[in-house]
Amino acid sequence: MPQLAAHVLLICIVAASILLMLLRPRGIAEVYWVGGGVLLLLALRLIPLHLAAHAAAKGTDVYLFLAGMMLLSELARETGIFDWISSIAVRHARSSGRRLFFLLYLAGICVTVCMSNDATAVVLTPAVLASVRRARIDPLPFLFACAMVANAASFVLPISNPANLVVFHSSLPPLPQWLIAFLVPSVLSIATTFAVLRFYFRRQLHASIATDLQPAELSSDGKLVLIGIGLVVAVLLIASAFGKDLGLPTLLAALAITAVSVLHSRVNPLRLAKEISWATLALVAALFIMVDSVESAGALSLTHSAFLYVQRLGPSSGAFLTAFTVGVGNNLINNLPMGLLAANTLSITHAHGLLANTVLIAVDLGPNLAVSGSLATILWLLALRREGLNVRFRDFLKVGIFAMPAALLLSIAGLLSLHSLLSK
Repeated sequence: MPQLAAHVLLICIVAASILLMLLRPRGIAEVYWVGGGVLLLLALRLIPLHLAAHAAAKGTDVYLFLAGMMLLSELARETGIFDWISSIAVRHARSSGRRLFFLLYLAGICVTVCMSNDATAVVLTPAVLASVRRARIDPLPFLFACAMVANAASFVLPISNPANLVVFHSSLPPLPQWLIAFLVPSVLSIATTFAVLRFYFRRQLHASIATDLQPAELSSDGKLVLIGIGLVVAVLLIASAFGKDLGLPTLLAALAITAVSVLHSRVNPLRLAKEISWATLALVAALFIMVDSVESAGALSLTHSAFLYVQRLGPSSGAFLTAFTVGVGNNLINNLPMGLLAANTLSITHAHGLLANTVLIAVDLGPNLAVSGSLATILWLLALRREGLNVRFRDFLKVGIFAMPAALLLSIAGLLSLHSLLSK
């Protein structure tokens, strides 16, 4: 097969696989569409097996991180921590829907920052839904808060989003440097997203909520796991401060907390292992392979040229153009492939500092435009479907078209202001 025809066929297979992953025809899980695409590429010899294996191996740190965080999330769900957090929010709302919205949004920030955006989307969302149903109030504003804060707060810390590990890969900044670069943009992102959601759902939030609810109590197992999660976060912050990979420390710490919890409660550890979404890990591995295959077909030459053009622009123009191009692009191909492509482009162009930080913010925050933008948002949608709810693409877009551009604009403005201040 001529090389040009092979490259065209490869790109068509990858594009079709990602499109089917986003559309999920007949409800078939995402991993089958992307995994099937990888198998087709291998069967047609469009990518060699050794290249696929090498590409999959690049994601080892991400797989370990995701597995550890999923295990911690399942422990937290199993021991009632998320239900307890939601119960506290309902109790302290004192019959005010607006106050409940603020408190649950705050809970989403805490879970995202400490346990990653996937935990907020997958595990906190059902707990929040149960709470607002008990409070007899329209659940939609609170569910959107879960989805959007999961992305808006996902660059507060390196551990807040697996995409952070993908974008920076082996060049993850130490924690002090990370906080200097991203704390101000994170605060602006979180605050702007909250303001847009609060205004958009202002009518629904005027309703009073039921107060005759029995508060959820945290069991001794829950308290033990909560302390363990705090220790895990401390370990990860220390690892981040020294610029170390986060995947292995995350998994080891999660396994240690699980072992203590299992011994204390005498539950079957296999039940916890079964609740981990192994399909998600396979999906991420397949995406790594697909991105490498597209790069082998010359995609990097295009993104390389685009980055060289952006670098010739002024800092402000380059940052805003990059942010909105990457931000919108997330929603066309999903933020994991976009993050992988951006990471490799940053590597070959040796881009760092302002442009690299801009890319990371756009990869994390851009998915708030559409429900197809990130793995966390797709998982959020699946969690709602299991509860008998369905948010349509256009329903999410109606909110996202205001929330994402406003938050991204202010976050990049904050990043530019900080860059200008530190450059003096």
